[in-house]
Amino acid sequence: MSNSNYTPGPGHYVAPLEDTPLAAVDAVSVDEKPSNLWTDAWQDLRGRVSFWISLALILLVAVVAIFPQLFTSVAPDACDLDNSNGGSEPGHLLGFTMQGCDVYSRIIHGTSTSVSVGLIVTVLVFTLGLVFGAISGFYGGWVDSVLSRAGDIFFSIPYILAAIVIMSQFKAEDRNVWVISLAIGLFAWPSTARVLRAEIIRVKQADFITSAKSIGLSNFKILIRHVLPNSIAPVIVITTLSLAGAIVAEATLSYLGVGLPTTIMSWGNDIGAAQDNLRNSPMTLIYPSIALSVTVLAFIMLGEAVRDALDPKARARR
Repeated sequence: MSNSNYTPGPGHYVAPLEDTPLAAVDAVSVDEKPSNLWTDAWQDLRGRVSFWISLALILLVAVVAIFPQLFTSVAPDACDLDNSNGGSEPGHLLGFTMQGCDVYSRIIHGTSTSVSVGLIVTVLVFTLGLVFGAISGFYGGWVDSVLSRAGDIFFSIPYILAAIVIMSQFKAEDRNVWVISLAIGLFAWPSTARVLRAEIIRVKQADFITSAKSIGLSNFKILIRHVLPNSIAPVIVITTLSLAGAIVAEATLSYLGVGLPTTIMSWGNDIGAAQDNLRNSPMTLIYPSIALSVTVLAFIMLGEAVRDALDPKARARR
């Protein structure tokens, strides 16, 4: 039965099959590597000037700390009172301290001490924060309650104040890099644990975690293989920044006289020794302060660059 009121609509053009080969339309490029958080972060970091500047400064500091003899042949403890507060001269670029010691040599040789404390504290903070944060966030329940309250207790105590109290209990000859690192690190980990706990709580609700449970993986394997790798990015950023904080903490303790003994060269000791002679020879305090500031700034710049690179929202805003 025909309908006399029917009006045909506009025609639809369909390209001939030979002009649109389905193989070309449905082809999938298998040569391209799949994108992920770390690949995208590296691509972002490669194009950032601040990342390369901070990395170059950190590598320079590392080389100075490991091979100080490459940068100076003057012994840092070879002091001559005849050179007390002396200015720059050939072979002694930055002049002399009040004791007649070469300022440049002491800065170079003090690098290893300050950097060593920073690295030890960072490893300790990362380890304790990782263990407490991962277990607390993943298992929850009473385990989370107990570990979170323990972290709150440590978090309520300023780690600088705690380190001062601990270091004051040791005689000067008993203080060393390991003692001051433990005094700082044992009270500096709660912030790392908190950040990791919050990230793990977010990640463990994801669908791929449910899939991992459905195929029979144990909780421990799920935590190690799936949850931690997807939660570790913020911890890496905090760890980078905590290294700078540890170097500052060591300098602060040494400046206050409760850090490393004066027989051990460090930037904090040199800054503390120069404070009484600030009016007569201010540069003996300024030079090690500059070395400390540049090193800390380098680690902060690196941490900021890594943080922005690991944050997709921050990348999208740039």
